[in-house]
Amino acid sequence: MMITGVITASYIGASALFILALGGLSHQESARRGNLYGMLGMGLALVVTIFGIVTNNYFFLLPGMIAGGAIGWYLAKKVEMTQMPELVAILHSLVGLAAVFVGYANALGHSDLSGIEKTIHDIETYVGILIGAVTFTGSVAAYLKLSARISGKPLQLPGRHLFNASLGVAAVVFGVLFVEQSAAGGGLFWLVLMTVVALVFGVHMVIAIGGADMPVVVSMLNSYSGWAAAAMGFMLGNDLLIVVGALVGSSGAILSYIMCKAMNRRFVSVILGGFGGGSSKSAGAGPAGEAGNVNPIEAEGVAHLLESAREVMILPGYGMAVAQAQHTVFEISNKLREMGVNVRFGIHPVAGRMPGHMNVLLAEARVPYDIVYEMDEINKDFPNVDVSVVIGANDIVNPAAQEVPDSPIAGMPVLEPWNGKTTIVLKRGMATGYAGVDNPLFYKDNTRMLFGDAKESVDAVLKFLGR
Repeated sequence: MMITGVITASYIGASALFILALGGLSHQESARRGNLYGMLGMGLALVVTIFGIVTNNYFFLLPGMIAGGAIGWYLAKKVEMTQMPELVAILHSLVGLAAVFVGYANALGHSDLSGIEKTIHDIETYVGILIGAVTFTGSVAAYLKLSARISGKPLQLPGRHLFNASLGVAAVVFGVLFVEQSAAGGGLFWLVLMTVVALVFGVHMVIAIGGADMPVVVSMLNSYSGWAAAAMGFMLGNDLLIVVGALVGSSGAILSYIMCKAMNRRFVSVILGGFGGGSSKSAGAGPAGEAGNVNPIEAEGVAHLLESAREVMILPGYGMAVAQAQHTVFEISNKLREMGVNVRFGIHPVAGRMPGHMNVLLAEARVPYDIVYEMDEINKDFPNVDVSVVIGANDIVNPAAQEVPDSPIAGMPVLEPWNGKTTIVLKRGMATGYAGVDNPLFYKDNTRMLFGDAKESVDAVLKFLGR
């Protein structure tokens, strides 16, 4: 067994590596290095914990780690980029479930604590199970939404806010009763009852949130999983777990806040189902036009427009990820740049189904970082853009956010390609986006619709370029 000084120093080193990992992930150029720091930190933490803290039951621990590692490796190799959001969501659920199991093991275990120490220990256990249970079922519900196993539309029950408030009050009351009775060796009934309440709340909270909010939900659940890990750290008396959980929890909360600010939404209203939660009347508010009013275009026409342009803006969305069209899009951008066209990529903060989804796709296709811009950086440039190409995006380029006051996405900042000279939209058909809102962009006079699979469409455009 390792001496205490070595364990402490190793935990400090692992914490420093995790902080460096977060710093690296804040920029595309340093993201790969940040991931490396994170892997090194986790590897160090595992080795020190297994051989420095654990003293027994290796027969169960090591096979479990091997099996878990093999499953994780298989999933990481198999998963497509389009499935990353649901993979992240389901992995968050496992952190929550682990917190619940650790909490019950803690509650059922024998302890020599008494008095105020016993009370603090019971509160730590109770809060850990509460956060873990909410994270578990909330993440499962998010996974089901993201993988289209259940509808992405918000399911908002009558009196849902009163229902949520009742669950919150019940959790507090059960917590008081648990702590009181635990001092006398009881209280398990109230702990189980609270767990059921927390499980129900996790599901209800997420299914009430509209599909357009799912990137915020993913980052929010990331935060919850961090706090669940921190709670496990308190229950187990493990300082590193507390530090790591706090880092994940706080960074996830900050990211959720930043994304809500970018969408002009209040974080509380999102988690209470306030966004994407209009009535059926408002959800279809602002009919944009008839399908016959759109201006279709063929791939050859798109190629000619791009060749004659001086400024081109490419706006990717989830449809590009589904079609795996990012590599061909990169080839198109390269060919245009060789022709002297200034090509840039515009990224909306919530494009795709999780934070940074489009940035990762473009990085995978080796798109240079210096031509990828955030929404706030390029929106003002659209009046000078000759051709904007929207690839598989819908809600993030929807003028209804500015033009339709009762739209579910009203007030949400969006990319504004309609302010440019010509907008080309690549879509399979006229279906609405994940938020279920019609898009007036498709019917504007300076918009051209290139219908078909995004991969096939961009392949055709690339074929005609330079002819």
